[in-house]
Amino acid sequence: MNDDSTRPRRPRARRLLSNRSGWIAAAALAAAVGLSGCAATSSSATATTPAAAAPTPTATAGHGMPGAAGGGGSNSRSGPASGGASGTVSNSSASSFTLTTSAGQKVTVNEASSTTYQKGASSTSASAVTTGASVLVLGTVSGTTITATQVTVQPAGGGGPTTYSPSAAVPFKQGAPSAAKTDGQIPANYTEGSGTIQSGTTATKATEAALAAYSGGVVDRVVKLSNGEYEVHYIGVNWPHHIFVSTDFKVLGAN
Repeated sequence: MNDDSTRPRRPRARRLLSNRSGWIAAAALAAAVGLSGCAATSSSATATTPAAAAPTPTATAGHGMPGAAGGGGSNSRSGPASGGASGTVSNSSASSFTLTTSAGQKVTVNEASSTTYQKGASSTSASAVTTGASVLVLGTVSGTTITATQVTVQPAGGGGPTTYSPSAAVPFKQGAPSAAKTDGQIPANYTEGSGTIQSGTTATKATEAALAAYSGGVVDRVVKLSNGEYEVHYIGVNWPHHIFVSTDFKVLGAN
C-alpha cells in the first residue's frame, strides 16, 4: 500500500532548508557588516590619534644558530647592527671575501665603494686584502654577513685591555650545549636582552676591545646598559655569548 502521509512533509522540508539557507546568508551579511564597521572604526581611530615617536632600538632576548641573525647562542636583535670579526681571508673577489675566525666560523664580508682599508696603522687599498691575510673587519652585521666599513690588514695583536685573564672562546659545535661559565665580573643587576643598541665610534671601540680579548666569534651588536657600560653580543661560538666592556673600553667580564 502506498503511504501518502510522507508526501506533504517533503515540501515542508524544502521550506525549512530554504529558510535555514536564508538565515545563514543573513548571519553572514550581518557578520560582514560588523567586520566592516570594526575596520572603519579602527581606521578612524588611527587617523585621529597622534603618531607616536619612534622608539629607541633596544635589545631583545633570544638564541639561534650561526648563519641566522643572533646565531650561535647569542641574543637576537631587531635588525642589522654595528659589530665585526677577525680572522683569515679566503675566497677573495672584487667585492667580497670569506673570513674564517680562529674558532672556525665562516663570515661573508661584502665590500663597498665606501669601505676603507688599513695595514697596521697606515691607510692602504683593497688590493692588500689577499688570501691568507689576517684581517679585522668592522661594519654592519647581519647574522654571519658583514657589510664592511673598515678592513684592517695585519691588525695589532697582543689582546686588548682587561681587568682579568680571559679564557679561550669555545668553538661552536652542532648539538653541543653552550658552556656555563663566567670570566671576570658581570655588571650588577644585569638582565639579558636589556640595553640600547650603539653605533659609530662607541660600537667600534667596544667591538675592537671584545675581539681582542676573545677571538673566534662575531660581534653582532653592541648595547649600552643602564649603568653606562656596554654589552657586546657574540655569536658563532658556544662561549662566550656576552662580553662586558667598561665606559673606557676595558673588558670587564664575559659569560
